[in-house]
Amino acid sequence: MQEISSQLQQVLCRIALACDQVARKQDEVQLLAVSKRQSIEAIVAVYEAGQHDFGENYVQEALQKIQLLAHLPLTWHLIGALQSNKTAEVAQHFAWVHSVDRFKIAQRLSQQRPQHLPPLNICVQVNIDNQDTKSGCQISELPDLVNAILPLPNVVLRGLMIIPQAQNYQAFTQLAHIRQQLLATIPALNSQVFDTLSMGMSDDLEQAIAAGSTMVRVGTAIFGQRT
Repeated sequence: MQEISSQLQQVLCRIALACDQVARKQDEVQLLAVSKRQSIEAIVAVYEAGQHDFGENYVQEALQKIQLLAHLPLTWHLIGALQSNKTAEVAQHFAWVHSVDRFKIAQRLSQQRPQHLPPLNICVQVNIDNQDTKSGCQISELPDLVNAILPLPNVVLRGLMIIPQAQNYQAFTQLAHIRQQLLATIPALNSQVFDTLSMGMSDDLEQAIAAGSTMVRVGTAIFGQRT
């Protein structure tokens, strides 16, 4: 597990260097450790090395981990596709959902968020490449979806997320521009709250940070190849 700790430090160094190269502060970019299909022991090793935010793709797998690791102060993010029949469990156990792609999902998350918990942080996933195989809201539908989500009481719209095609680095700049357009055209949006661009992974975090990413989702570079 010492290797995992070393790999985490290498990723943090990559983030720091990428920020330096574009004159950004390192604390402007949050690291999300993607722990899908990783063991409890591996997650604990990353936590002990200083990482507290973890991203999961599959709800049932994540719920098992959340239960087993409930004694640790971890923040759980759902980054995978979310079906409406899973929203209640997600609303109860996660702090963030990055993959909201339609109003029905956001509405259910708001209705099912327990009152004793703070509002659930959500990002709208954008289908930036217009791929049939990818989840996400179409760019043309984004303003209407944002306006519909904003009044919901138990969720907070924090920003946008993309999973672009490999080496489509232009998508990062495009998403940053879309965020600015939304801020300029939707008065109810607050830049201090709508502050998240969830983009960039192990192979392209530098390009994402250069374009303005505030949260990079890194799995392989921390944990190694999945088994």
